[in-house]
Parts: sequence; C-alpha cells; structure tokens
Amino acid sequence: MKKYIVVIGNFGSGKTELSLNLAFDAAKTSRVTLVDLDIINPYFRSSERKKELEAAGIRLLCPSFVSMGVEVPSLPAEIYSVFSDSSDVVVFDVGGDAAGAIALGQYRRFFKDIENIETLYVINARRPFSCELDMNLDMIGKVTEAGRIRIDAIVNNTNLSQETSIAEFIDGYDMVRRVSEETKLPVKYTTGCEPVISEFRAYAEAHGLDPRYIGTFYPIDRYVHRDWKRYTESGL
Repeated sequence: MKKYIVVIGNFGSGKTELSLNLAFDAAKTSRVTLVDLDIINPYFRSSERKKELEAAGIRLLCPSFVSMGVEVPSLPAEIYSVFSDSSDVVVFDVGGDAAGAIALGQYRRFFKDIENIETLYVINARRPFSCELDMNLDMIGKVTEAGRIRIDAIVNNTNLSQETSIAEFIDGYDMVRRVSEETKLPVKYTTGCEPVISEFRAYAEAHGLDPRYIGTFYPIDRYVHRDWKRYTESGL
C-alpha cells in the first residue's frame, strides 16, 4: 500500500534532515517522491539536495518560488500528482511553523481519504522555539490547525549539529517525554548521528530510561550543513 509521511517541525528542528533520510532510505527498495513544502525557511530546504535526490532515483517536487512571509504560497499543480502517481512512498517536508503548514492544508481533501499516512512532529530541544514545553504544545496546536491534519507521533531530534553530545539526547528525551505525556502522542523515533546515538542507546539501557519516550533509534546521515553558531548569534 502506498505510504505517505508528513514531517513537520519548527525552525531548526531537523525536519528537513529527517525528511531527506527517510526519502533516501525508502529509495533503496521503493519508488519515492519527496515534496518540499517549506516555503518559509530559505536556509534549510530539501530541494538543496536536488542532485543527490535525482541520483538516488527520488522524484523531487518543490515550490516554483520561495518568498519569506507568504501566507498562501503558490505551489505547482504537479504536487497534486503524488496522490495518484506510481510512487510507493511520498515524503512531505512541511514548512517550519504554522504559516508554513498552511501550504499543507491546501491538500486536506486528499489526505482525509488516505489510510496509510503518518504525520511526525520533530523536536530539537536545543533550538529557541522548541526548548520549552509550552512552546512545543503551542506549536503542535497551531500546526494542527493551520495544516488541518492530525499529528500521529513525535520525533526526538535534539542536537547541536557537529557539537552534539549525549547531553543533548538526554535533554531531548526529557522534553519529548513531557510533550508525549501532555499530548498523549507516542514517540516514533530518537534520531541522531553516529557515534553519539549509540552512546545514548547504551546510556538509556544502563539508566533504565522509558522506551516509550525513545521509540526506535534511527541513526541518520547529515545532508544539511550549516554554521549553527552563526545562526544562533543571529537569533535564528
């Protein structure tokens, strides 16, 4: 059965990194389409990896233009084809806030009839807009309303890029646990790069962390490279 995966998260959550990894992994055995709906954030976009995606046999669909602050983006009609094409897996990389999720809402009439769909909310507890419980709860509510789609699970992607240590995973675990308890949403994945994710796996087992708030350990490759220090200093 054709599977649809919708990946949503605030700025710096790592949703684009997760979207790319899910697409590349699925492409090893399936026909994949990646839909880049992130028209809000020009710094981290799946379409920046167009050549690599095409080389892996992944079909990429993205906005015909990108404009900061656009409330109702102009998206190519070709995106509608993913609801009837021959793809086995379709991954949606959705804009990084409620305004970006409006783009997703344009396809609500198609999503409501799809059985095999999963919407993931990605949290990076080290980023300014996701570092507090209330911030995440507020964003989940806004994204759900703006995108007009139900969120199915949470992903812990807490990191500081190359500076990530086990401390980031521990803080992320605590945050997603609290969000999960408040929203009753399950935790789907704990993601991160090697070797730190394996270090956290060992820590979690040794300290008896609740697997309900870890989900599946999902090691990822880093496709999006940015200077986090510079963006943080700029307030991004």
